Amino acid sequence: MHSLSRALLATATLFLSVTGIAAAQTTPLSRQMSRIDFGISGVGQLTGTVSGPIVPTGAANAGIVTSQYASNTVGAMGNIRYVAKPYIGVEFNYVWGRYTENYSPAPNGASLFQIQTTSNETSFGWVVTPPHLIFGMQPFASAGAGTNNFKPTAGGGNGAPHQYRATYYYNVGLQKEIFDSNFGIRASFRETFYLAPDFGQNYLTILKHTTTLQPTVGFYVRF
Repeated sequence: MHSLSRALLATATLFLSVTGIAAAQTTPLSRQMSRIDFGISGVGQLTGTVSGPIVPTGAANAGIVTSQYASNTVGAMGNIRYVAKPYIGVEFNYVWGRYTENYSPAPNGASLFQIQTTSNETSFGWVVTPPHLIFGMQPFASAGAGTNNFKPTAGGGNGAPHQYRATYYYNVGLQKEIFDSNFGIRASFRETFYLAPDFGQNYLTILKHTTTLQPTVGFYVRF
């Protein structure tokens, strides 16, 4: 019986030691994980119109003033944020959309030339989440840069190749946790800046920068 008691005591001691070590290991990890959230939002995409002469002298329509504008559409955005402190945080974004780029007049003199394309933005940014609430909601702001891959579709892309453009953005909005501390809703106003795509075709090149306004609404989950 004495031996059994000692064995049980040794087992209990070992269990408590392992538990203590595991707790010491997981507590910092869980603290770090609680600073991460994953968000999914619907995104309106409203792109401005830009105009200018066709720049390359080798193009058949060189010098002809051409207007470029994209059709308005709705896309999706996913992002991951790590917020260490109210004014110290980072985020990764992926934004997807599908729309039609319009060029007027067309290179052949017709009224319109169109390229249906998808856009795939990947970007990184700095996030600020001030601790002061606005109407019971937490404000946030972020800004950063990345790239946007304009990829013409197989059916409506007119055989154009895909093209990457450097992209810069800012984002301001409000968020609020609901139900419990791990789930919340988020809405924002976002704007991106980039060189209007010409898909590497000299007869579409006007070298003008444009912007896309992106109102967003969605939810986030905190780990």
